[in-house]
Amino acid sequence: MDVLSQSIGSFPYVGPVYVKRLQKLGIKTLGDLFYHFPFRYDDFSNLKKVSEVKIGEEVTIEGKIKKISTRRTPKRKMFLTEALIEDETGTIKAVWFNQPYLAKTFKEGTKGSFVGKVKESNSGIFLSSPAYEKINDSNNEEDEENFFIHTQGLVPVYPETEGLSSRYLRRLIWTLLPKYAQKIEEFLPEEILKEKNFPEIKEALFQIHFPKTQKEAEIAKKRFAFEELFLIQLFYQKQKKKIQSQKAPKIIPKAEYIEEFKKNLPFSFTEDQKKVIREILDDMQKGSPMSRLLEGEVGSGKTVVAALVSFVTVKNGYQVAIMAPTEILAEQHFKEFKKLFKGLKVKIGLLTSSEARLANEIEEKNLLTNEEQIVDKKIDEKEFLEMIKDEKIDILIGTHSLIQERVSFKNLGLVVVDEQHRFGVEQRAKLLRNSKTNNKQLIPHSLSMTATPIPRTLALALYGDLSISQIRQLPKGRKKILTKIVPSKDRQKVYDFLRKEVQKGRQGFIICPLIEESKKLVKPSSLKSQFGVYLSLTEVKAAEKEFKRLKKEVFPDLKLGLLHGRMKPKEKEEVMKDFKEGKIQILVSTPVVEVGIDVPNATVMIIEGADRFGLAQLYQFRGRVGRSEHQSYCFLFTESHAKRTWQRLKAITLAQNAFELAEKDLKIRGPGDFIGTRQAGIPDLAMASLSDASLVEDVKNEVEKILGKDPELKNYPLLQKKLEDFKEKVVFE
Repeated sequence: MDVLSQSIGSFPYVGPVYVKRLQKLGIKTLGDLFYHFPFRYDDFSNLKKVSEVKIGEEVTIEGKIKKISTRRTPKRKMFLTEALIEDETGTIKAVWFNQPYLAKTFKEGTKGSFVGKVKESNSGIFLSSPAYEKINDSNNEEDEENFFIHTQGLVPVYPETEGLSSRYLRRLIWTLLPKYAQKIEEFLPEEILKEKNFPEIKEALFQIHFPKTQKEAEIAKKRFAFEELFLIQLFYQKQKKKIQSQKAPKIIPKAEYIEEFKKNLPFSFTEDQKKVIREILDDMQKGSPMSRLLEGEVGSGKTVVAALVSFVTVKNGYQVAIMAPTEILAEQHFKEFKKLFKGLKVKIGLLTSSEARLANEIEEKNLLTNEEQIVDKKIDEKEFLEMIKDEKIDILIGTHSLIQERVSFKNLGLVVVDEQHRFGVEQRAKLLRNSKTNNKQLIPHSLSMTATPIPRTLALALYGDLSISQIRQLPKGRKKILTKIVPSKDRQKVYDFLRKEVQKGRQGFIICPLIEESKKLVKPSSLKSQFGVYLSLTEVKAAEKEFKRLKKEVFPDLKLGLLHGRMKPKEKEEVMKDFKEGKIQILVSTPVVEVGIDVPNATVMIIEGADRFGLAQLYQFRGRVGRSEHQSYCFLFTESHAKRTWQRLKAITLAQNAFELAEKDLKIRGPGDFIGTRQAGIPDLAMASLSDASLVEDVKNEVEKILGKDPELKNYPLLQKKLEDFKEKVVFE
């Protein structure tokens, strides 16, 4: 077994209690420990003699404990440990609070290194709560006890958890690194190490944990950031090459197909739409599988582009699968496609966990008006699956249900994945794997779509397997949504404004971050402010409580509805149906409305706790209004008075488009918050480096060079093995 893969519990100084604590930090193996890098270094290089110290400075003193004692203070009932530290120039007092065990740790005569701030009291100057470590009496300079890891030079500070301090981590890493680092094999190609002037992995691990200089630490950090981005890029580029080496249906975009589809449209395509349609159709006629990401503003017309290329695919004799992350969004696409394909004789189906439905199958006459009505037909799921297999459904729209093995296409030519960042590479690959076409081993084309534009550096690093198309233009006639940041004192004014809009016949949204209130503290993975502070649920508006309050105290005469992710699919559908039909005037909702809700009559968006959301997410919420000729408004409620919060929210009021906003969001919050570090599964150092455009570009070029001369990495067996380990560990979501 590779030494780095060994369980952390099998090493000295790591008992069962510490195994559990280390696991909270994601440290399960020795490799996890060695790759648990410091996030900063305390500079304790100010080594002084006692006679040289000055009040207010942080100093390190080497000396002997002349006297040490612990007493309990009468007023505050705390333990006070005081020691006299002596060197050849004099003595200074050290004071520790509530650390009585130190009187046993340091016997009189013990030598130590102490670092702390010099303060002054009535009894003179003293070192306040200094960090410490003993000095071994051995004259052997290489003795580990004489290498100061806590009190001198650059001292690493690590991400910690309860009961697990940086001091413990420093000691553990310092104990294990010298013994086991020698067994770690270098996997980065030798030519890269030489060209970039990177240290080898053994040396780099020492330099990042216990650097002699700041420059040494920076070089080691750059090496590991490069390494992690290199593995991510290698994964994506290999995926891309593998896909490109396979065959796909040749979809020929005949002019008559496009004209037939356009006749149904009440509008013309924008120039951006025409451009991306050309890019997509050019890819689809090459005979190798297309992998393309379509980015576009909310309401920019991505769906109609997907509908056109779907129609061309169907006219070429192939089926289309359209996958959405939520049932609401799948239903939205189903309704939109029914409109766009009216009269085009294309069979459209909807498959979710709750139902299977065929579009426009039954025609009925309204007894009052004598008009024909087209009604969807619900079908038994088993029969529906047989219809897909027998090619009796041309376009199938659904959720994760589409990637289940029971769903089998006869002739799949195109897969469209909406809000693609919500599906991992493996999920997309699974849909493609289950979709061999007519047993000819043809791989369907893949078009991914997102309304959350991805900054260029993130796109290069995280979507290396996809070509990118962008729709930046909005359809003509759309008015700019007026956006305003609202302090809590002006809340009533906004409520009055919303009431006036409803009286005009319009509708509105009120978004709350959570569903229900709780006094429990939130786990780190579930809710975090933009500035790293974990919040209690009571600090954030809860949708259920807010719904009751608004209904009773603010809008008792209006029709309010509630929507959240814990509701059953049928309940959500009923609420959305009522909202679209105007039976609900104000919809109180959690962030479930971020995608997939299209109510042109809604003109007001109120967002509670706006500072809790990223700018890209706020932009998505705002995009739920402004979808018609009516002037629309977005109000960002915040309880915060922090200057940085207001500066960040100001960015959304000034940004001209979502692409510009995405770049600002990346700069303000960093990539970890932008895409969700834990969700992405990307190592922290690589995540932090995603803002470095030149590094990302450099990594991409090096990966292309390596794969250009050795696509299977036959000459790089250690790199190949490392990539396999990396793929298992990192979830590409």
